[in-house]
Amino acid sequence: MNWNQGQVLQIPVSESEDDVRLDRWLKRRFPGLTQGQVEKLLRKGEVRVDGARAKSNTRLQAGQSVRIPPMPSTEGGKKHAEKDDEPYVSPRDAELIKSFILYEDEDVYVLNKPSGLAVQGGTKTLRHVDGMAAALTRPGQDKPKLVHRLDKDTSGLLVLAKTAASAAEMSAHFRSRSLDKIYWAVIIGVPNPTEGELRGWMNKSTGADKELMTAGVHGQKGAVFAVTDFKVVANAGQRASWVALKPSTGRKHQLRYHMSEIGHAIIGDNKYTCDRETPTGVGGGLHLHARALRLPRRHGPDVEIVAPLPDHMEKTFDLFGFHPSEAGNPFETITPVGRRR
Repeated sequence: MNWNQGQVLQIPVSESEDDVRLDRWLKRRFPGLTQGQVEKLLRKGEVRVDGARAKSNTRLQAGQSVRIPPMPSTEGGKKHAEKDDEPYVSPRDAELIKSFILYEDEDVYVLNKPSGLAVQGGTKTLRHVDGMAAALTRPGQDKPKLVHRLDKDTSGLLVLAKTAASAAEMSAHFRSRSLDKIYWAVIIGVPNPTEGELRGWMNKSTGADKELMTAGVHGQKGAVFAVTDFKVVANAGQRASWVALKPSTGRKHQLRYHMSEIGHAIIGDNKYTCDRETPTGVGGGLHLHARALRLPRRHGPDVEIVAPLPDHMEKTFDLFGFHPSEAGNPFETITPVGRRR
């Protein structure tokens, strides 16, 4: 690693680097820098953005200035660090993630993620999409980048960007309300009314489970506003119903929280529950699936991608007599309140 020995640099963020995470920006600018070194520099406040302290997940904006502290050269460090930054992917996992690909172009991969596979790693999570994505890296390119998230137990469409520019573009689409994302879920009971809009403030729990989202209020520290449109596609008496869900916001656990809040938890959800009894004979696992995505493209028309149902949801569909054809075009099944006439 050969850095700026003995001097402080102020490096502007270019247009092509807009919306890139700070840790990824640093590692691209300074090959050989490890994630551990990045975190240490940020904790000590030696790397700053526009003069302010920042975190590794801070998203940079074009035109901002990043302060880089003096760093000595470390002979032989680059080879070792690059080895650390390129996780080993077993041949089995390499083939597995390639089998998930439903769509690919010059900018993105779109995967059909199975339920039970984490998107990112953690203290006890060593096998995840982000790590396996190294197997999709093309010669001379960075590892494909996540541009949004799915819960570990949620199946369906997940987008990876091939370049920093496409990652910034895709991230902007996912943060906006213009991108069409349709989820399918099987819930306990039947909502009344059978379609509508769910909206309100959410916040992380202050209890033992810090990952649990609970009701929040406007102005509360950490509270976020979430909006979901829903529609019942079919029902099995009053036992269960198949719903289409369209989130206008991308909040953590938003769909699971909203279904639980109206008293109709998603089948298989052990975190967000309700007082109704789960029907017997259903497939095991969370019945939430990212079914369809309309993806804007820079060249040509939007691309529409549909992910087949996972096995456990197919079993439940068969049990209740649901058939995917009942939903018709998934993008026309549900119309957000703001567009209804």
